Amino acid sequence: MKKILFTLLSLCILIPAQAQNEIEKILQDVEANNTTLQALQKQIDVQKLGNKTGIWLPDPEITFEHLWGTPREIGNQNDFGITQSFDFPTVYGHRNKLAGMENQNLDRLYQSERINILLRAKQIIIKLIYNNALSKDYAQRVENDQIIVDSYQKKFNLGEADAIERNKVYLTLIACANKKEKIDIEREALLNELKSLNGGKKIQYDETNIPLTPLPSNFDEWYATAESKSPALQYLSKKVDISKQQVKVSRAQALPKLSAGYYSERILGEKLQGATIGISIPLWENRNTVKQAKAGILSSESALEDNRNQFYNRLQNLFNQSTGLRDTAQKYRAALSSYSNEPLLKKALDAGEISLLDYLLELEFYYDAFNNMLEAERDYALAVAELTAVEL
Repeated sequence: MKKILFTLLSLCILIPAQAQNEIEKILQDVEANNTTLQALQKQIDVQKLGNKTGIWLPDPEITFEHLWGTPREIGNQNDFGITQSFDFPTVYGHRNKLAGMENQNLDRLYQSERINILLRAKQIIIKLIYNNALSKDYAQRVENDQIIVDSYQKKFNLGEADAIERNKVYLTLIACANKKEKIDIEREALLNELKSLNGGKKIQYDETNIPLTPLPSNFDEWYATAESKSPALQYLSKKVDISKQQVKVSRAQALPKLSAGYYSERILGEKLQGATIGISIPLWENRNTVKQAKAGILSSESALEDNRNQFYNRLQNLFNQSTGLRDTAQKYRAALSSYSNEPLLKKALDAGEISLLDYLLELEFYYDAFNNMLEAERDYALAVAELTAVEL
């Protein structure tokens, strides 16, 4: 018995390789076809160009002046100048590095949204498999109930069964058929939702085995890896580094700005020319910018710590929840595999050993256990999918 139980539990944990490959293929299609990800990538491309814009020298300024003299004897005056202004030289290196860091972080933002969409798709697939399994089981129930209805209709026609028994089995059939119809409606809704995530391209998926991925053996050891892989936490962590780089930019921008150029003046056949040099005195324009940048570091560090704590607590809760759901699902499947009375009940009913009421009540116990098993497996798979989303 222990060997049988061990085999059953092992089968509950491992999904067939073919089914797993099919799920991965669907997720690959969703990633390639999802319009939200496509739009986000285009937005990021625009933002990356924006980050690289305006970080270099401003355009040079060229001036030309023609002044008419009065009285005419003093002649006209022509002035020409070209000037290039620029920040303190270290500013450009800091700005360029800041733009590169921001662009890299935009990729992490994309990866975070990618995981969210693929996780949503995987959750839909799990719910779809659950509804596929339910629909398949209810189809068999409807078929069995129809056989019983036909049997009792014949007995009623022969006077061997009363109208109450005939009506009871008929109502049981109607209730079961209606339940299957409701399940099929939910199944179609899930397929449409999956189609939407797949860029409007239809996906047909009829798998009935819910994927039951094994849990990590040690949560804390596994969490360290999960945290390092989380693009959302990586994004916030790099926001701290970006804020520190912004401080360097602000400090450099607080240094004097420079300008240099060439200027010439012509009047009465005479020409004056030479170089111009200017320097700004940093008194008011960048006041408090360094303080603001330093405050940005504290804000980024606080956001990172808050999200890290939330991430840890959510995954720990999911891990504990998954453990309980796994045990419940395994117990249900083992019990249903070893102690199913469904065939015996049908034989006993046909032989007249039990009443129709007893048959329906006993069968309801089995159906409830089967439904509870599927629900536990579904909820376990959903919890593990969210728990391991960083692996997508």
